[in-house]
Amino acid sequence: MSSRTIPTWRKLAWAAWRAPSDPQFYGELDLDATALLAYVDHVRETSGTRVTITHLIGRAVAHGLVQVPELRVRVAFGREYERETADVFFITSVENGKELSGVKITDVEHKSAVDVADELTRRHAAIVSGADPEFGRSKALLGWLPIWLLRPVMRCGAWLTTALNLDLKALGMPRQAFGGAMVTSVGMWGVRRAFSPLAAYYRMPVLVLVGAVEQRPVVVDGEVVARPVLGVTATFDHRYVDGSQAVRFAAAAREYCADPRAFEPV
Repeated sequence: MSSRTIPTWRKLAWAAWRAPSDPQFYGELDLDATALLAYVDHVRETSGTRVTITHLIGRAVAHGLVQVPELRVRVAFGREYERETADVFFITSVENGKELSGVKITDVEHKSAVDVADELTRRHAAIVSGADPEFGRSKALLGWLPIWLLRPVMRCGAWLTTALNLDLKALGMPRQAFGGAMVTSVGMWGVRRAFSPLAAYYRMPVLVLVGAVEQRPVVVDGEVVARPVLGVTATFDHRYVDGSQAVRFAAAAREYCADPRAFEPV
């Protein structure tokens, strides 16, 4: 496993801020959703799988992690270690929306949109039914610990499983539980744009939030026309990322969304 010395600016960022109560910065992107919607319709028709915009944005995020390898790292003992794969954590709701949970999909850059949708649907169903042992252990741990003890336990667990790369699945703390990026959606509720905070125990550089698709006036070839526009926002951890990497990440995501079919694995 390769490692490298943290650049001077990134080292200063880690020295200056505590884990992320301070170092967040935000970005927003309006995307022409024409190609995304067309591909969703195509995949649903040809596969029978209910692929959504959120699944495609998860693929776009994985593409961004591949194109900007500076984001695909974990930090331990003052050094950056490259994550082996581009893993994306999808936040999902359970118990009729009363609780939030999530599923980490590994190797997203090597999986098709159908693969991502099928795996997320299957594992979410297991969580809802109580058949997912990993989620059950995690929920039991969270339910048993009092709030005053929960914070240090979660931070310590995140350090052990991400910084030290240990797999404590038996204790409800799997290795790199939140992957290299996180995706969640408010578009299903008709919310056009929103921002979400990073928690200290995520220990990853970016959280992407998917808004609703709306018809908006845009300029195309000098003419004002109505187009479906998707609002996407991102929360970055400045200890991992600065503006240069964030801009390149956004460009890679835009590249994917302009033609998602072109990035499907063979």
